[in-house]
Amino acid sequence: MGIWSNYEKHTEIIVFDWNKILAKSPRMRFCAKSMLLSDWLFLVYVLMVCCKLLSASSHHPRGHTGQHQVKQGTCEVVAVHRCCNKNRIEERSQTVKCSCFPGQVAGTTRAQPSCVEASIVLQKWWCHMNPCLDGEDCKVLPDYSGWSCSSGNKVKTTKVTR
Repeated sequence: MGIWSNYEKHTEIIVFDWNKILAKSPRMRFCAKSMLLSDWLFLVYVLMVCCKLLSASSHHPRGHTGQHQVKQGTCEVVAVHRCCNKNRIEERSQTVKCSCFPGQVAGTTRAQPSCVEASIVLQKWWCHMNPCLDGEDCKVLPDYSGWSCSSGNKVKTTKVTR
């Protein structure tokens, strides 16, 4: 079922028996015989273009979710999840799609997904990618699993998961 449950593609092939059609109408027989090859080819081309347009317009809008390309060197958020845990602490998570240049990986700069140098992530030097907003202090978590950004009494903790 999935995303295709409300979508059915209907294809119909119609075969003409030109001999029967031409036998019924002398005028049609004359028109068909007097058409040049270039006229027939043009007619076939127009029909193909029309069929292509109809086929493209009948596709389900969610059918091509995996084909969207991210511009190289950039990232975009593709899913966001937000909830509160049992201690009433708000938890947010997001899924990001990145297309980074060689030597770069997905990271965070100024609280936004971005491409950063791979060495920062490999060596877990989280604060070197400037993950916090201006005016916030960055501190690496004791177990190197992420970082925290603090400003006054407000602390935002980010843990990296793969």
